[in-house]
Amino acid sequence: MIVRAQFFAQLRDTVGTAEKTVELAEDATVSDLLAKLYELTPALRAWDKTILVGSGVEFVDRKYALRPNEEIAIMPPVQGG
Repeated sequence: MIVRAQFFAQLRDTVGTAEKTVELAEDATVSDLLAKLYELTPALRAWDKTILVGSGVEFVDRKYALRPNEEIAIMPPVQGG
């Protein structure tokens, strides 16, 4: 299946683009998506412990089952002011 990952803030700079389209197995989870993204952009792995992942308007965990053509937001930790 195809999933679209969108990157925000410093992660966009790390990846070098605002969006990547990734092909994954039909039963893929967020963990699978992150593994593929780390393979494509090894520097992104440095953010692994703090990355936030969202689908729609909700944050999701790494066990979240992805759906075909889903848009997934990949964000750095939220900071307040």
